[in-house]
Amino acid sequence: MMKKKPIVAIVGRPNVGKSTFVNRLIGSRESIVDDMPGVTRDRLYFDVDWASRQFTVIDTGGIIPGMEDEIMVSIYTQVEIAAEQADVILFLVDGKDGLNPTDEDIANLLRKSFKKPVFLVVNKIDTPEKMSFINEFYAMGMGEPYPISAMHGTGDVGDLLDEVVKVLPEFSAKEEIKKIKLSVVGKPNVGKSSLVNALLGEDRVIVSEVSGTTRDTIDTELTVDGVNYTLVDTAGIRKKARVDYGIEKFSVVRTLKAIRNSDVVLLMIDATEGLTDQDKKISQIIVEDGRAFIILVNKWDAIENKETNSVNDFTKKIRKECPFLDYVPLLFISAKTKQRLGKIFPAVQEAYEFTNKRIATNLLNKVILEALSLNPPPSQKGKRLRIYYSTQASVAPPTFILFVNNKDILTQSYERYIENKLRESFGFFGTPIRIVIREKLKEEKK
Repeated sequence: MMKKKPIVAIVGRPNVGKSTFVNRLIGSRESIVDDMPGVTRDRLYFDVDWASRQFTVIDTGGIIPGMEDEIMVSIYTQVEIAAEQADVILFLVDGKDGLNPTDEDIANLLRKSFKKPVFLVVNKIDTPEKMSFINEFYAMGMGEPYPISAMHGTGDVGDLLDEVVKVLPEFSAKEEIKKIKLSVVGKPNVGKSSLVNALLGEDRVIVSEVSGTTRDTIDTELTVDGVNYTLVDTAGIRKKARVDYGIEKFSVVRTLKAIRNSDVVLLMIDATEGLTDQDKKISQIIVEDGRAFIILVNKWDAIENKETNSVNDFTKKIRKECPFLDYVPLLFISAKTKQRLGKIFPAVQEAYEFTNKRIATNLLNKVILEALSLNPPPSQKGKRLRIYYSTQASVAPPTFILFVNNKDILTQSYERYIENKLRESFGFFGTPIRIVIREKLKEEKK
């Protein structure tokens, strides 16, 4: 059986520098950092490599035990799940603030609830003069404190990680297998987090009626029918004019990055609203990035009169409004009632296979020649287009190079005709196709 990569969870009260510490460990600003407490709400997973040892670090939301606020209770639940999954827990406290009653409450929780190795990390010790700040933390009974500055990368970060990897389970990267990276994107409040939770069968991400609850991209690994996936929940993309500078802007940037790094994208739209202008803009982003994708029409259970609002009518309307999406599969689902969720992963697998499909050069040229003979290109100013040969240059998305006599006389409509013929012959459902036109040099034509 394949071993899982060891997990290290970082826990602590709000605003002690957990996300800054994570960014220091992974060497980039992947986790959103802000001075406002509670920016990190869900648990976020990142890979770390230290001294030739690999592990996954979980950034969690700041917890205040006993607080009854709905979001805070959800954060507390997320931290509990993270600590249960973890092999090691890093308990981060604020050296500048000193020992806080909330820190003591969290320490008691960790002692009672989780029988895992716990390392006490005292952050914001950024000068030698502040080293004395750590003395009061000995009273917590959590072992030797490790003084660090996550912001500046100073202190005992190296010593801490050396000790952490000593107690982690053995793991080899060779034991990992290919995972399909699958992102769930869309406007705020269309049901993305509800879908992720439904697919996972657990409250993996915080779900709330308040739009914009998810602020960062959230990765989860799962296996369905023997296929391994990394499922990414993302922040909703609102209209540009409505995006506030700061946390939300960074959230949108993370979402766009998630799309770019995906193998397949699930675009969720609201059945009660139809395909909005914002949905179309997100679709264009996915197409321009060359990602395979599927449109999930969520909240189909909320459509009361399905006689006059049938699947076929809804599909025809979308195809008419956005002909550039005619190759994208549509699935009509309900994340709330779990209606038709079983169709999602087979469709993802098919889209993944098509976006990575390679066509033999001789077969490709045969299809192109048949397309030319069935519908010869129109002449332009007395010149007629000739396609000498074609080849596939790459996959994800499938990219084809057509060598022609004069690229200026190839019309967009005829290029579209060739694309349609390729789809008729080879499928390519759910994936964009790139066609690159190159003129063949005179000496090459001989």
